[in-house]
Amino acid sequence: MNRLIVVTGPTASGKTSLAIQLARVLGTEIISADSRQLFRELPVGTAMPTPEELAAVTHHFVATLGLADYYSAARFEEDVMAILPGLFSRCCGNAVMCGGSMMYVDAVCDGIDRLPTISDGVRSSTLRLYQEKGLDAIVGELELLDPEYLRRAPDLCNHKRLVHALEITIEAGQPYSSLLTGKKKARQFDIVKFAIDYPREELFDRINRRVESMMAQGLLDEARRVYPYRHLNSLNTVGYKELFACFDGEWDLETAVARIQKNTRVYAKKQLTWLRRDKSVNWISPAMPLLPQVLDILQNSHRPSQSDGFTQ
Repeated sequence: MNRLIVVTGPTASGKTSLAIQLARVLGTEIISADSRQLFRELPVGTAMPTPEELAAVTHHFVATLGLADYYSAARFEEDVMAILPGLFSRCCGNAVMCGGSMMYVDAVCDGIDRLPTISDGVRSSTLRLYQEKGLDAIVGELELLDPEYLRRAPDLCNHKRLVHALEITIEAGQPYSSLLTGKKKARQFDIVKFAIDYPREELFDRINRRVESMMAQGLLDEARRVYPYRHLNSLNTVGYKELFACFDGEWDLETAVARIQKNTRVYAKKQLTWLRRDKSVNWISPAMPLLPQVLDILQNSHRPSQSDGFTQ
């Protein structure tokens, strides 16, 4: 069986470095599963691989979109599944996927329900409703059109998910919840997942220092360049929102940087919560060299034959 090796985990845990080392040892390429590194205008704030790192190993889905381009986990699944056969063929049956956008990782590993593509008209009208009347208006529409989704929603304060649920409901002409089957898709390749298991306080320290490094690398100037496009969904993310608030006079720069650090730590906790539910993840210790741990697990993991059928 071909094998997809997933290097995932919370932000600032060292995924990129490990994935590059692993890909070089295996003679393969890297599929980026980071929903923001897709946008070419955001190299600093998304911790995009450096030119040297991109030169060391071929990366897919890095800096391929403009800020206004639409993308989704469903489209990512389609695009990755389209390139995997060729990648397996030329790379001895191995591919590495690296990233912390958990919906993107799950879309490839487990599949995602087929949902309609959102038209520009529905997207703009739903966004306008949120901008003019707030989250309560979105929730009110969902109470009328899809109360079941509201009952099951894990976070009623997550405006992006609620707006997306309303978009799907309107576009499909039926409740979003009725389209969510929750069934995993069969994959014709083996999947082995890894995450680096830093103690929480050490991870938070790495996050704080990484934000400081991003500021030193020019995040402030990068945010200024894209500020005119702040209304785009691609910029509705940690690092840019806080600096936009600074530009608007809501905070001074010191406060904005502290908020970036805090909100990144919150995001990392959400990533960890998501990952801890996945019992297939191999957690590796940063107290020892990472690559030998990964190679040892890969060496001893079961590589099913074609007669074993599909995995995942």
